[in-house]
Amino acid sequence: MPPAFVRLAAHPLRWNLLTALADSDYRVRELVTRVGQPQNLVSYHLRLLRGGGLVTAARSSFDGRDSYYHLDLERCAAALAEAGAALHPTLHRDATSPTLPVGHQRPRRIAVLFVCTGNSARSPVAEALLRHHTAGRVTVTSAGSRPKPQLHPHAVRVLREEFGIDIAGQDPRHLDTLARRRFDHVITLCDKAREACPEFPHHPRRIHWSIPDPATASDTDQAGYSAFHRAAADIDTRVRHLLPVLTTTHRQGAQP
Repeated sequence: MPPAFVRLAAHPLRWNLLTALADSDYRVRELVTRVGQPQNLVSYHLRLLRGGGLVTAARSSFDGRDSYYHLDLERCAAALAEAGAALHPTLHRDATSPTLPVGHQRPRRIAVLFVCTGNSARSPVAEALLRHHTAGRVTVTSAGSRPKPQLHPHAVRVLREEFGIDIAGQDPRHLDTLARRRFDHVITLCDKAREACPEFPHHPRRIHWSIPDPATASDTDQAGYSAFHRAAADIDTRVRHLLPVLTTTHRQGAQP
Protein backbone atom coordinates (compact mmCIF):
# COMPACT_ATOMS: atom_id res chain seq x y z
CA MET A 1 0.00 0.00 0.00
CA PRO A 2 1.33 3.50 -0.82
CA PRO A 3 2.51 5.63 2.15
CA ALA A 4 -0.14 7.79 3.84
CA PHE A 5 1.23 11.01 2.36
CA VAL A 6 0.97 9.65 -1.17
CA ARG A 7 -2.61 8.49 -0.59
CA LEU A 8 -3.59 11.88 0.80
CA ALA A 9 -1.77 14.08 -1.70
CA ALA A 10 -2.64 12.05 -4.80
CA HIS A 11 -6.25 13.24 -4.88
CA PRO A 12 -6.43 16.20 -7.32
CA LEU A 13 -8.50 18.45 -5.05
CA ARG A 14 -6.39 17.72 -1.98
CA TRP A 15 -3.27 18.42 -4.02
CA ASN A 16 -4.73 21.76 -5.10
CA LEU A 17 -5.50 22.59 -1.47
CA LEU A 18 -1.97 21.67 -0.41
CA THR A 19 -0.55 23.80 -3.20
CA ALA A 20 -2.66 26.81 -2.19
CA LEU A 21 -1.76 26.47 1.49
CA ALA A 22 1.93 26.13 0.67
CA ASP A 23 1.76 29.76 -0.40
CA SER A 24 -0.20 31.29 2.50
CA ASP A 25 -2.68 30.59 5.29
CA TYR A 26 -6.26 30.88 4.05
CA ARG A 27 -9.88 30.72 5.23
CA VAL A 28 -12.28 28.16 3.79
CA ARG A 29 -14.11 30.64 1.57
CA GLU A 30 -10.79 31.79 0.11
CA LEU A 31 -9.80 28.20 -0.63
CA VAL A 32 -13.19 27.62 -2.25
CA THR A 33 -12.45 30.50 -4.63
CA ARG A 34 -8.92 29.31 -5.33
CA VAL A 35 -9.76 25.70 -6.14
CA GLY A 36 -13.16 26.40 -7.72
CA GLN A 37 -15.05 23.71 -5.80
CA PRO A 38 -18.12 23.81 -3.48
CA GLN A 39 -17.51 24.64 0.18
CA ASN A 40 -18.86 21.34 1.50
CA LEU A 41 -16.41 19.43 -0.72
CA VAL A 42 -13.49 21.66 0.24
CA SER A 43 -14.33 21.29 3.95
CA TYR A 44 -14.53 17.50 3.60
CA HIS A 45 -11.06 17.24 2.06
CA LEU A 46 -9.61 19.72 4.55
CA ARG A 47 -10.83 17.40 7.32
CA LEU A 48 -8.95 14.53 5.70
CA LEU A 49 -5.79 16.61 5.44
CA ARG A 50 -6.15 17.64 9.08
CA GLY A 51 -6.67 14.02 10.07
CA GLY A 52 -3.44 13.13 8.28
CA GLY A 53 -1.57 15.81 10.23
CA LEU A 54 -0.63 17.83 7.15
CA VAL A 55 -2.95 20.78 7.79
CA THR A 56 -3.90 22.58 11.00
CA ALA A 57 -6.65 25.11 11.73
CA ALA A 58 -6.82 28.01 14.18
CA ARG A 59 -9.54 30.51 15.02
CA SER A 60 -9.08 33.93 13.46
CA SER A 61 -8.20 36.68 15.93
CA PHE A 62 -10.07 39.12 13.68
CA ASP A 63 -13.31 37.12 13.45
CA GLY A 64 -13.61 34.26 15.93
CA ARG A 65 -16.29 32.60 13.81
CA ASP A 66 -13.72 32.01 11.08
CA SER A 67 -10.62 29.80 10.95
CA TYR A 68 -7.33 29.96 9.10
CA TYR A 69 -5.86 26.78 7.64
CA HIS A 70 -2.11 26.24 7.68
CA LEU A 71 0.05 23.68 5.88
CA ASP A 72 2.69 22.07 8.12
CA LEU A 73 5.62 22.16 5.72
CA GLU A 74 7.94 20.43 8.19
CA ARG A 75 5.52 17.50 8.42
CA CYS A 76 5.20 17.43 4.62
CA ALA A 77 8.97 17.40 4.19
CA ALA A 78 9.32 14.49 6.59
CA ALA A 79 6.43 12.61 4.95
CA LEU A 80 7.95 13.11 1.50
CA ALA A 81 11.29 11.78 2.74
CA GLU A 82 9.55 8.74 4.25
CA ALA A 83 7.66 8.12 1.00
CA GLY A 84 10.90 8.24 -0.98
CA ALA A 85 12.60 5.85 1.42
CA ALA A 86 9.65 3.47 1.17
CA LEU A 87 10.17 3.28 -2.59
CA HIS A 88 13.96 2.98 -2.42
CA PRO A 89 16.48 3.78 0.35
CA THR A 90 18.56 5.99 -1.94
CA LEU A 91 15.57 8.28 -2.50
CA HIS A 92 15.59 9.44 1.12
CA ARG A 93 16.63 13.08 1.27
CA ASP A 94 16.76 15.62 4.09
CA ALA A 95 14.22 18.20 2.89
CA THR A 96 13.71 19.90 6.26
CA SER A 97 16.40 22.60 6.02
CA PRO A 98 15.71 24.84 3.01
CA THR A 99 18.25 27.58 2.39
CA LEU A 100 18.62 30.65 0.22
CA PRO A 101 21.09 29.84 -2.59
CA VAL A 102 24.13 32.08 -2.71
CA GLY A 103 26.06 33.46 -5.65
CA HIS A 104 23.07 34.32 -7.82
CA GLN A 105 23.51 37.74 -9.37
CA ARG A 106 20.44 39.92 -8.89
CA PRO A 107 19.75 43.40 -10.26
CA ARG A 108 18.67 44.44 -6.75
CA ARG A 109 18.06 42.89 -3.37
CA ILE A 110 14.72 41.34 -2.54
CA ALA A 111 12.65 43.54 -0.20
CA VAL A 112 10.32 41.94 2.36
CA LEU A 113 7.91 43.62 4.78
CA PHE A 114 6.48 41.82 7.83
CA VAL A 115 3.30 43.28 9.32
CA CYS A 116 1.43 42.72 12.58
CA THR A 117 -0.71 45.00 14.74
CA GLY A 118 1.69 46.27 17.39
CA ASN A 119 5.06 45.65 15.68
CA SER A 120 6.33 44.70 19.13
CA ALA A 121 6.51 40.89 18.90
CA ARG A 122 5.69 38.78 15.85
CA SER A 123 6.77 41.04 12.99
CA PRO A 124 10.09 42.21 14.55
CA VAL A 125 10.90 38.57 15.36
CA ALA A 126 10.23 37.61 11.73
CA GLU A 127 12.27 40.57 10.50
CA ALA A 128 15.23 39.59 12.66
CA LEU A 129 15.07 35.90 11.73
CA LEU A 130 14.88 36.50 7.97
CA ARG A 131 17.79 38.95 8.17
CA HIS A 132 19.71 36.37 10.23
CA HIS A 133 19.07 33.46 7.86
CA THR A 134 19.96 35.47 4.76
CA ALA A 135 23.00 37.16 6.32
CA GLY A 136 21.73 40.54 5.15
CA ARG A 137 21.25 39.49 1.51
CA VAL A 138 17.55 40.44 1.74
CA THR A 139 16.23 43.89 2.67
CA VAL A 140 13.84 43.23 5.57
CA THR A 141 11.51 45.63 7.37
CA SER A 142 8.65 45.27 9.82
CA ALA A 143 5.81 47.58 10.82
CA GLY A 144 2.48 47.66 12.63
CA SER A 145 -1.00 48.97 11.92
CA ARG A 146 -1.19 50.19 15.54
CA PRO A 147 2.40 50.11 16.82
CA LYS A 148 3.19 49.78 20.51
CA PRO A 149 5.53 52.25 22.25
CA GLN A 150 8.31 49.65 22.50
CA LEU A 151 9.24 46.05 21.74
CA HIS A 152 7.89 43.38 24.07
CA PRO A 153 10.71 42.30 26.41
CA HIS A 154 9.98 38.60 25.74
CA ALA A 155 10.48 39.16 22.01
CA VAL A 156 13.89 40.67 22.72
CA ARG A 157 14.73 37.86 25.15
CA VAL A 158 13.70 34.93 22.94
CA LEU A 159 15.75 36.20 20.00
CA ARG A 160 18.77 36.76 22.19
CA GLU A 161 18.60 33.45 24.07
CA GLU A 162 17.44 31.12 21.27
CA PHE A 163 19.07 32.67 18.20
CA GLY A 164 21.81 34.98 19.45
CA ILE A 165 20.14 38.03 17.86
CA ASP A 166 19.96 41.40 19.62
CA ILE A 167 17.08 43.75 18.70
CA ALA A 168 17.02 45.66 21.99
CA GLY A 169 17.67 49.01 20.29
CA GLN A 170 14.85 48.67 17.76
CA ASP A 171 11.62 50.69 17.98
CA PRO A 172 8.19 49.75 16.56
CA ARG A 173 7.22 51.65 13.41
CA HIS A 174 3.90 52.53 11.81
CA LEU A 175 2.82 51.18 8.42
CA ASP A 176 2.15 54.73 7.26
CA THR A 177 5.88 55.50 7.30
CA LEU A 178 6.43 52.87 4.57
CA ALA A 179 3.62 53.88 2.20
CA ARG A 180 6.00 54.84 -0.63
CA ARG A 181 8.49 52.01 -0.17
CA ARG A 182 8.78 49.24 -2.75
CA PHE A 183 8.47 45.64 -1.50
CA ASP A 184 8.54 42.34 -3.33
CA HIS A 185 6.73 40.49 -0.54
CA VAL A 186 4.36 41.77 2.15
CA ILE A 187 3.71 39.16 4.84
CA THR A 188 1.08 39.65 7.54
CA LEU A 189 1.47 37.63 10.75
CA CYS A 190 -1.72 38.79 12.45
CA ASP A 191 -5.33 38.24 11.34
CA LYS A 192 -6.30 41.78 12.32
CA ALA A 193 -3.33 43.30 10.50
CA ARG A 194 -4.23 41.35 7.38
CA GLU A 195 -7.53 43.21 7.23
CA ALA A 196 -5.89 46.59 7.91
CA CYS A 197 -2.82 46.23 5.69
CA PRO A 198 -2.90 48.80 2.86
CA GLU A 199 -2.00 48.26 -0.77
CA PHE A 200 1.59 49.03 -1.73
CA PRO A 201 2.97 50.26 -5.06
CA HIS A 202 4.49 47.79 -7.54
CA HIS A 203 2.02 45.06 -6.46
CA PRO A 204 4.08 43.00 -4.00
CA ARG A 205 3.23 39.37 -3.39
CA ARG A 206 0.86 39.15 -0.40
CA ILE A 207 1.24 36.26 2.05
CA HIS A 208 -0.51 35.63 5.36
CA TRP A 209 0.82 33.69 8.35
CA SER A 210 -1.92 33.34 10.98
CA ILE A 211 0.11 33.35 14.20
CA PRO A 212 -1.56 33.99 17.59
CA ASP A 213 -0.31 36.99 19.54
CA PRO A 214 2.03 35.57 22.22
CA ALA A 215 1.59 38.71 24.31
CA THR A 216 -2.00 37.70 25.11
CA ALA A 217 -1.18 34.13 26.17
CA SER A 218 -0.76 34.61 29.93
CA ASP A 219 -0.07 37.19 32.60
CA THR A 220 2.57 35.04 34.32
CA ASP A 221 6.14 35.67 33.22
CA GLN A 222 7.16 32.06 32.57
CA ALA A 223 3.96 31.09 30.74
CA GLY A 224 4.18 34.32 28.75
CA TYR A 225 7.76 33.58 27.71
CA SER A 226 6.77 30.03 26.69
CA ALA A 227 4.20 31.52 24.32
CA PHE A 228 6.91 33.70 22.77
CA HIS A 229 9.18 30.66 22.48
CA ARG A 230 6.46 28.77 20.55
CA ALA A 231 5.69 31.76 18.34
CA ALA A 232 9.39 32.31 17.53
CA ALA A 233 9.82 28.62 16.66
CA ASP A 234 6.79 28.76 14.35
CA ILE A 235 8.04 31.93 12.68
CA ASP A 236 11.53 30.48 12.28
CA THR A 237 10.13 27.41 10.51
CA ARG A 238 8.06 29.56 8.17
CA VAL A 239 10.99 31.88 7.46
CA ARG A 240 13.28 28.99 6.56
CA HIS A 241 10.70 27.62 4.14
CA LEU A 242 10.28 31.11 2.68
CA LEU A 243 13.92 31.31 1.58
CA PRO A 244 13.70 29.28 -1.66
CA VAL A 245 10.40 31.03 -2.47
CA LEU A 246 12.15 34.41 -2.32
CA THR A 247 14.78 33.24 -4.77
CA THR A 248 12.32 31.63 -7.19
CA THR A 249 9.87 34.52 -7.35
CA HIS A 250 12.64 37.09 -7.63
CA ARG A 251 14.21 35.26 -10.57
CA GLN A 252 10.84 35.12 -12.29
CA GLY A 253 10.26 38.83 -11.66
CA ALA A 254 13.72 39.70 -12.99
CA GLN A 255 13.10 38.05 -16.32
CA PRO A 256 12.64 40.50 -19.21
